[in-house]
Amino acid sequence: MPVPARWGDAHFTEHGFAQKLAEAGLRGHHYHDLDFWQVYDPDRRIGVQLMRSPDAFPPWEQGAPLRAFLHWEYAAGGMRLAHAGTLGLDGKGVLLAGAGGAGKSGTVVAGLLNGLDSVGDDYVLIDLSGGVTARPLFSILKQDPQGFARLGLGRRLGTGRPLNWQGKHAFHINEIAPRPVRASLDISALMVPHVSGGKMSSIAPISRKDALIALAPSGIAQMPGERESGFRFFSDLTRLLPCYRLYLGRHPEEIAGTIADFLARAPDEAERDHAGL
Repeated sequence: MPVPARWGDAHFTEHGFAQKLAEAGLRGHHYHDLDFWQVYDPDRRIGVQLMRSPDAFPPWEQGAPLRAFLHWEYAAGGMRLAHAGTLGLDGKGVLLAGAGGAGKSGTVVAGLLNGLDSVGDDYVLIDLSGGVTARPLFSILKQDPQGFARLGLGRRLGTGRPLNWQGKHAFHINEIAPRPVRASLDISALMVPHVSGGKMSSIAPISRKDALIALAPSGIAQMPGERESGFRFFSDLTRLLPCYRLYLGRHPEEIAGTIADFLARAPDEAERDHAGL
């Protein structure tokens, strides 16, 4: 692993670099493994990207191009990129949050294969003005080989594709979506998937604190700068939504059906109170 950059006598830190730039009214990111720089002026809405060669992009750039610039631009307008997935029905949806391996991406794919909509997995744009709205930004979905096989994606997409930098299959959402991707989903709940091993899926309320822990850390750590505003944003989001644990069953059709049944009825005030809001 390359030695971190040095600024004078101090080692480079992402947060320290972001603070220095913020003092000058700028946003920025330095990925030292590739000596890759991104700097953005939110007032002038101008960005600069410095790379050692024309193809020296970070490995995640293909699936989420210009992610940092989009993050800074939307954050300046009060919105936020969330590291979360979505599933919806008739314009109403749920936000799926959790660390890697929690089952978030597999749940999104299971829903799409069984008639539900999504405006994205991994990163979606969240707007809190007038409720909670999720909008699409990136169109790439990912599954590890085990999930790819379990969900039957090989029969649909073929098995000859190379794996990406994470050792996962990457494919376009339109390849499996039942209909064109919607412009937005009105989010009615936040769900934290959990691979329970049980036969059937179930949904149970969780505290706002547990939901915030599942949602905020990865969304803030993977988005350079805007740390304080990010915590405030995600805290506000969990206040606006009822929060649940989604215990995942074994069968994709049943998981999708459980979420569809939930979406068919809007969470009422009693459920919101039960969720600790």
